Amino acid sequence: MMKKLTTLVLLVSLVSACAVGPNYKRPTTSVPSTYRGLTPEQAAKAGPASIADEKWWEVFQDEQLQELIRTALQQNYDVRIAAARILQAQAQLGVTRANQFPTITGGGQASRQRTQESFFGPSAPIFPPFQSNTYELSGSFSWELDFWGKFRRATEAAQADLLASQWAREEVISTLVSNVAAAYFQLRELDLELEITRRTLAARQDSLKLTQRLLEHGATSLLDVRQAEQLVFTAAEEIPALERQVEQEENFISILLGNNPGPIPRGRKLTDQPHAPEVPAGLPSSLLERRPDIRQAEENLIAANARIGVAKAAFFPQITLTATGGVQTFAIENLFTGPAGFWSFAGALLQPIFEGGRIRAGVKRAKAQQEEALLTYKQTIQGAFRDVSDALIAYRKNREFRIQQEYLTESAKDAARLSDMRYRGGVTSYLEVLTNDTNYFSAELGLAQAQLNELLALVQLYKALGGGWEQ
Repeated sequence: MMKKLTTLVLLVSLVSACAVGPNYKRPTTSVPSTYRGLTPEQAAKAGPASIADEKWWEVFQDEQLQELIRTALQQNYDVRIAAARILQAQAQLGVTRANQFPTITGGGQASRQRTQESFFGPSAPIFPPFQSNTYELSGSFSWELDFWGKFRRATEAAQADLLASQWAREEVISTLVSNVAAAYFQLRELDLELEITRRTLAARQDSLKLTQRLLEHGATSLLDVRQAEQLVFTAAEEIPALERQVEQEENFISILLGNNPGPIPRGRKLTDQPHAPEVPAGLPSSLLERRPDIRQAEENLIAANARIGVAKAAFFPQITLTATGGVQTFAIENLFTGPAGFWSFAGALLQPIFEGGRIRAGVKRAKAQQEEALLTYKQTIQGAFRDVSDALIAYRKNREFRIQQEYLTESAKDAARLSDMRYRGGVTSYLEVLTNDTNYFSAELGLAQAQLNELLALVQLYKALGGGWEQ
C-alpha cells in the first residue's frame, strides 16, 4: 500500500513539476515623484493621506445625494451587468480548472436479444428460437497529464480574468458614484439659476410697472418703457429653457438610479455643499493600487501572459491515461459473482509532427496579445496621472475663478442698486439701469456656474484618485 501511495505522490509531483511560458512580473513603469497641479507648498507637505481613502458618503455629505447614490448602487443596470459578468468569469474558472483533474464516468446497460428459428434445407435441422439477456456495469477513467502546465496556465489566465471582471465592477461603481454626484450638482445649479431668474423677473416686472407709471405722469419716455420691457422679456425667456434642462437632468438621474424618468428629491442647496479649500492627493505610487481601471488592466496583462504558456504547451506531447472496468453477465443474479469482471488500462502519447505552422502562429498571436495588454496597462497608468493632474488644476483654478466671480457679482449688484436709485431720483436714463441690471444678472448666473465647476472638479479629483468604489 505504501509503495502505491509513494508512486502516486511521485506521479503528482512530476505532473506539477514544470509549466512552460513566462511567469508574470509586474512591469516597471514611470511614476512621477509628485502630481503636477499641486502648488510648491502643497507638494512640499504632500503625504500618504488622500481624499480617495475616504468613503463616498464622507466626501459627499448631502443626505439626499447619499440616498440617491445608495439607490443607484442597488438598482443601476451597469452595476448589475458587471455583477453578472463576474458570475460568468467564476463559472468559466470552474470549467477551466476542471481540465486539470481526471474524468471518471460510470454506466450500466441491459439488453435482451431474440433470434428466429432457422434451417438450412428440407433435411437440415431446424434451430429453435433463441433469446439471450445481457447485463453490464462499467466505469471509465481518463486523465490528460498536465506535464507542461497547459491547464495550469489556462487556470491562471481564468483566475486573472475573474479578478479583471471584479475590478471592472469596481470601476463601474466608481464611475456611477461620480456620475450621480455630478448630475445632482448640475441639477442643483439649474435650480439655482431658475431661482435667480425668477427673482430677477419679479424685480424687473416691478421696475416695468414703475416705468409705466412714470410715463403716465410724463416723467419718462416711451423708450424707457421699451427698455424695461426688454429686461422683463429677457428674463422670462430664460425660465422655459431652464425648466426644460431641469426636467431633462432629472430624467438622466432617474436612469442612473435604474428608474423610469421622474422627479428627483432635493437636499442642500448648491451653495451649501461642503468642500475643503484644499484636498490631499496622496502619493503617486499609491495610484497603481487604488485605481480600479489600472488593476483591471494589470489582470488582463496577467491573463495574456499566462496564455503564452498555453500556446507553447501545444509544442509538447499530450500524455493521456485511460482505464475501463466493469462486470458483464447473461444472468442478473450472477452480476456480482463469478468471473464476470473485465478491465483495461492504457496510456497514450500524442506528439505534433506537422501542423503547417499553426502552433507557432498561435504562440506569436499570444505574444502579440500580451504586448497589447502591456501597452494598454502602461497607457492606462499615464492616463490616470493625467486625470489626477487635470483635476488638481481644475479644482484650484475653479476655486480662484469662483472667488473672483463673487467679487464681480457683489460689485455688479451694488452698481445695479445705485443705477436704480439714480433713475428713481431722475439723475440718469433707464439705459444705465438696463446695462447694470443685465450685468448683475449675468454675474449671478456666472457665479452659479463657477460654484458648480468647483464641485464638479472635486468629483473629478475624487474619482481620478481612485475613490468611490469601496463600500
